[in-house]
Order: sequence, then structure tokens, then C-alpha cells
Amino acid sequence: MNLQPCDLTTLVAVCREIQRDWLPARIEKVQQTDKHHLYLGLRTLRGRGWLLLSWHPQAARLHASPAPPAAPDTFTFSQQLWHQLGQLALTDLRLSQPWERVVDLQFAPRPGEPARWHLYLEVMGRYSNAILTHADGTILTCAHQVSLQESRVRPLQTGSLYQPPPALTQPIPRRDEPFSRWQQRLSLVPLPLSRALIQNYRGLSLKLVREMGQWLSLDPEIHVSQMTPSEWQQLWAVWQTWLQTLEQGTFTPGLTPQGYTVLGWQITQPFAGVSELLHHYYQRHLEQQTHQQHIQQLQQKLHHYQKKLQQKAQVFREKLSQVGQAEAYRTQADLLMAHLHQWSPGMQQLTVPDFATDARITIPISPDKTAVQTAQELYKKYQKLKRAQDTVFPLLAAVQAQIGYLEQVETLVQQLAATPDAHSFALLAEIYAELAQQGYDCQPPAYRPPARPKTIPFLTLTTPHGHPIYVGRNNRQNEALTFGYAKADDLWFHAQEIPGSHVILRLPPGSQPSPEDLQMSANIAAYYSRSRHSQHVPVIYTPVKYVHRLKGQPPGTVQYHHEQVLWGEPGQAPLQQLTWEYPQPDQPQTQPRQKTPTS
Repeated sequence: MNLQPCDLTTLVAVCREIQRDWLPARIEKVQQTDKHHLYLGLRTLRGRGWLLLSWHPQAARLHASPAPPAAPDTFTFSQQLWHQLGQLALTDLRLSQPWERVVDLQFAPRPGEPARWHLYLEVMGRYSNAILTHADGTILTCAHQVSLQESRVRPLQTGSLYQPPPALTQPIPRRDEPFSRWQQRLSLVPLPLSRALIQNYRGLSLKLVREMGQWLSLDPEIHVSQMTPSEWQQLWAVWQTWLQTLEQGTFTPGLTPQGYTVLGWQITQPFAGVSELLHHYYQRHLEQQTHQQHIQQLQQKLHHYQKKLQQKAQVFREKLSQVGQAEAYRTQADLLMAHLHQWSPGMQQLTVPDFATDARITIPISPDKTAVQTAQELYKKYQKLKRAQDTVFPLLAAVQAQIGYLEQVETLVQQLAATPDAHSFALLAEIYAELAQQGYDCQPPAYRPPARPKTIPFLTLTTPHGHPIYVGRNNRQNEALTFGYAKADDLWFHAQEIPGSHVILRLPPGSQPSPEDLQMSANIAAYYSRSRHSQHVPVIYTPVKYVHRLKGQPPGTVQYHHEQVLWGEPGQAPLQQLTWEYPQPDQPQTQPRQKTPTS
């Protein structure tokens, strides 16, 4: 996921907004939530709030923010900041140098006094950092210390003097620069327009250049030698508008089809403030990024558990394969006991006819043992293998059930990864809770479950004849949908002997579904199964009254009968119709339905 970086234009906009709304402010709290995000609790004459400082390699930024999540703060960096800055006043916040992406936050005992501490936030992509220095520039602490081995040009370590990033070499954009000189500078070397702008002037990002081009319907990759006089004039007008906005601070924040802007160009969703816009954009995208990382980690852990269980199952199968020799041991022992008169001391084998087939069977005998002793050993091997058979069969069945359960969970997790939506975070939290209940430790150590409603709505769509179809997205939803919301005469769909979601087709009492309704339901059940990439998937369906819980099994595990089979086509599932809905529940079933033999 590529996040739009916070460029100079955005930094200027948010700094002006913070200067207007939050300065001066008393520092009441410092909290670090992870290794890239720090919150400063502010108090002004108008109220309290939070200032977020982030040096995230993909989302470095600065803005006012809602309160951080309540969590223990064990980071040394934030503790050092609180020790020095606690109860001081944030008296100034500005770019350390014009046209540089370094924000200087200045702290003093009270407004109007000289700054005692400087906190520099360097918003520079993967080189972003936060550095606290004394008034004389001596570094007290850094979010990320840079050793001499990492950078000989600019190390950042406690006790050394803070050195600003290397100065930019491009000229500073100026409103009073003549059009002819501006055009000459850009067209001197035949480069694409985007490169010509970025290489010749400070403060420009690729995103800003593309915004200018989209606003003018001008390809930013066009060579400057191919631009017409009219296009140069239009670009000059946009250029002047940008510089005027920076000078006057008249920013218009909002989301765009490609990301966000503070210049009011191509806005699809306006925002009242720059901080509100940045919080909305980065919070949402970083949560999705973290969500995808958690899903990938969970898939790896599920694969690891399955691999271990499959190895255990293989051991059990090998033991069971030896059980077939049990009858051979008993037969050999019986034959020895029946032909004891043929044995003599020192014999190493005895060949006798088989009872049933009269075929000649050679039985090995140890020279230091009698035929009776050998027969007794054979009887013991027989009994041991028979006991193993009685013991191993249930163990193998239990392991196979665990593998099937993990395959079911893995399928549901794959669906969350493939089709994320607004409820994916809550669904994943339920999966973590369910796995923990089943004895699997899959939750990341630093994971914090999101706040979620008591009940997550089901995926919903409507058949050609107006009947609703509901889809469970995890095992708990499957359980609730089939045994809490579904009515007795509704139809229950599931991919046949394939992990997947429970799908319910709700029908009015006494009505019969049309072939089109059945096929759509089967297509949905096939799509939300482990075989969603197949062309055809066998799907069984039956009235809900013939579906029963399996006692002692994980949620969503059922037994069914009177089923019929349809061939579902995952590629024909009408995904564009999917919405979210809470169906009207049936009477909750406190007791499982009475089971009948599976047909």
C-alpha cells in the first residue's frame, strides 16, 4: 500500500493551523503508542487536545489529533521527553528553515521566554526522525539514533550537536520571478515536466506536480519541449496560485480520487481543517496496513499449526499401517503352537502349512529361544498392535478434525484478506478470540482489539425474486446466522465438504424458491469457500431445521441431512450487490435441535 507522503505544502498548511489553534499550550502529557507515533497532551485557554508527531517511514506527519488509545507506555523516548518537557509551554512551532521539511517545536517555562528545549520533527520519508535538543543544540535523545556506521555525513547521537539535514540546492520559488525566466529555467534541459519542476525548484513533490497536471488536464510526463505556449501560460497560472496559497495560508483541505490535497483541487470530500484531513487519511490507511499485516501473520501461524498437525497425523497413519501385521503375528504364533513337535533346539526357522490355504509359511525362530517363547513374543506383538489400533484411531480422528477446523479458519481469514471492508477489524478480533478459546495462540503481542458493536452485521444481497441472502464471515457469525437468526424453513447453503461460510436464503413461510434464487445462493456459497477460484463448486442446501450443532465441536461445526446438491459458479456471484444488514432474528435457540441420523 503506497501512502501519499506529507509534503512541504501540507506541512506549511498544518503548521499554520496549529499555530492559530493551539499556541501557546501547556504540555500536560507525553504518550508514545508505538515506535513511530508520539502524542503531546496540550492545554490552552480554550481547552485540551493532542498533538501527534509521527516519524513513520511511510506516513511521517504532524497534526492535531483525537486522544490516543489507552495503553501502557514503555518507550524510553517518551519518558525522556516528559521528564524534560512536562508542564513546560509549547511557545512556537514552525519550519526550522523556509522550504525545509523540518518542524521546530520550541518549549519554554512560559510564553515570551527564550526556548529552553527544541524538538525537531524531520518529515523525510524513510529518513524521518524526532530529535530533542537543548537550547544550545546538544542532542538529549532521538527517536532513532544514527551511528557513524549508518551515516558518516550526519550521525545523530546523544551528546552530539544537532546538525540540520543537508541544505537543498534548488532555487526557492518566488512569486516575483518573471514568467520568461521561469519558463527558460524549466525548458533549459529537455526533461519531462515533472522532473524539470522538481529538479529546478524547492518545495515540490511528485504528488503536487501530478495535481497541477490533473487540474490542467496536462500530462506531467510530457517533455517541456513539446508544451505549447497556451500550456505554459496555464501552468504559470497554477504555479502562481500555489505560491499565493502558501504565502497567504488560504488552504482548502479535502480528499481526492488519488489521495488528499490542501489546495482545493479535485476534492471529492472536503474537510474543515488540515489536521482533521490528515488524521482521517493516515489513520484509515495505517489501520488497513496493520490489518493486512496481522492477517498475513495469522495465515503464517495457521499454516504452521496445520503443518505440525499433518506431521502428527502422518505418524499415526504409519502406526496404523503396522496394525495390518497383527493378524500375521497371531497366525504365526498359532502355527508354532500347533507344530511344537517339529521344533528342535538350535532351529532358526520352522516351515509349516497355513491353516486356511495349506500354503507353506516359514516362521523365523531365535536360536536361543524355544518355539513356545517365540510364539509368546508373537502373541505379545499381536496384542500390542491391537491396543494401538484402538488408541491411534481416535487420536488420528481428533488430529484430522483439528486440521479441518484450521482449514476452515484459514479460509475465512483468506476471505478477509481478499475482500476487506469496514467490519474486517471486528471480524478479525472475533477470529483471534475464537482461536484463543480453542487453545491456539495466534494474537500478536502488541495487538489491541478495536472497539466494535455488540453484533457485526452480515453480508447481504437480494435474489432476483426479492428474497434476502445472508453470509457469515467467520465461525461465530456462521453460528449466530444458522442457529440464531435463520428460521426453520429458510434454506442453508454450504460448499460440499469444503471449508467456507454458512449462507442462508430467507424465504416467506410456505413459499418455494425459484431455480434462479437457488443458483444465486449456490454461487455465493461457492464464492465464500476455499474453492472460490474454481469454475464449478458442489454446494449442498437443505432447510435450516435439518441443520444441527455438533456438541463439543468449535463454533460453526454442524451436521445436516435431507440435503440436495447444486453446482455453484463462484465467478457468477453478484458481488456488486453486497451490502451489510442485521436480519430479523428468529427466536434464539437455547437448546440444539434434536439430531437425526445423517442421510
